[in-house]
Amino acid sequence: MCTERKLTRLDRVFARLDREPERPAHIDVPRMTRHRVVLFTSTLAFYVAIVWAILITSWLVRLDWQVMFFRPYQQWAEIHAFVDYYVVLGQRGPTAVMVAAWLGWRSWRQHTLRPLLALGVSLLLLNVTVGAAKIGMGRLGPHYATTVGSNEMWLGGDIFPSGHTANAVVTWGILAYLASTPRARRWLSALSAVTSLGVGLSTVYLGTHWLSDVLLGWAAGLLILLALPWFEPLIARSEARIFDVRDRWRERRAGAVAVPTAPVEAPVLLKPHPVAVDDEAAAREVASPAHSPRTTVHPPVYLAPGPHTARGERTPVTPAGSRRPPHTERIARGPAQPARPLTGG
Repeated sequence: MCTERKLTRLDRVFARLDREPERPAHIDVPRMTRHRVVLFTSTLAFYVAIVWAILITSWLVRLDWQVMFFRPYQQWAEIHAFVDYYVVLGQRGPTAVMVAAWLGWRSWRQHTLRPLLALGVSLLLLNVTVGAAKIGMGRLGPHYATTVGSNEMWLGGDIFPSGHTANAVVTWGILAYLASTPRARRWLSALSAVTSLGVGLSTVYLGTHWLSDVLLGWAAGLLILLALPWFEPLIARSEARIFDVRDRWRERRAGAVAVPTAPVEAPVLLKPHPVAVDDEAAAREVASPAHSPRTTVHPPVYLAPGPHTARGERTPVTPAGSRRPPHTERIARGPAQPARPLTGG
C-alpha cells in the first residue's frame, strides 16, 4: 500500500520559492478612497493640534517635563540594555537596508519595480517633510533643555517630530501597504503599529525625545502612508519608463553584438569541359613524363661559379674562429713525385 506524504506548511513555502519568477496577473494597488481621505484629514488635524499645543506651552508641555523628571531609564534600569537594541528598529539606515532587501527580492520574483519605487517615494517624503519640520521648529531635546517648563522651540534643536518614530511607522508600514492579500495586510498593519509604538516609547525611556515628539512622529509617518495612493500614477509611469529604457538598451546591445552574415547563394553545378584528341595526348604526356620517349636529361647545374678543381689542388683554409694556428709551412698536395735514388756516401 503506497501512501503519499502530506505536505507541511514549510514544504509549501519551499515549493513556492522554487517556482520561476512570474509577474502576478493582478496587483492590488490601493486607491485614495473616501475612508482614506477621512483618515488623512483626521491625522493632519491631530498633527496641527500637537504643534499648536506646544507653541502655546499648554498642558502637553507640562506633561513632557513631568515624564522627563520621572526618568524612566532609572526607574526600570533592568531593561535598559534591551531598549538600546530595540530602538535600532527606528534608525533609518539599518531598517531601510532590511526592508529594501526584502522588497527587492519581491520585485525580482514578480517582475515589477513597484515595491522598490514605493519604498523610495515614501522615504523621500519622510526626509522632506520630517526634516523640514525639525529644522523649522528647532526644538531642543530633554538632555539639552535650558528652562524648566518652557517649550524649547526655535533654539537650534532637531528633535521635533521624532525621526525614529516616523521612520519606524513608514519603514514597517510600507510592508503592510504593499501586502498582496487582505489577511497579510491586516497582520502586517498590526505588527508595524506595535513596532513603531515600541520604538517611540523607547526614545522617551532613554530620554532622547519628549513625549510630544513621539506623538508628532506617529502622525507624520501615518500621513505619509495615507498619502501614498496619490503617488501611485507617478510610480506606474516611472516603472514603465525604466522598463522602456531597459528594453531599448537590450536591443541596442543585441544589435551591437550580432554580426551581419552574407546571404548564402545556391550552389553552382559545374559541367565537364570537352577535351580534344590532341589535348588528351598532351595530358597523358604531362601526367607520365618518365615513360615518355621524348623526355630529355638536362646536365647538372653547379651552384658555385668558376671552374671545378681537384681536391688536391685547393689551398688549405683555416676555419674562421678556430683556435688552431694557421699552417704556413703546409704545402698543397700535388701529383706524386718520383722517388729520389739512394746513393752511398
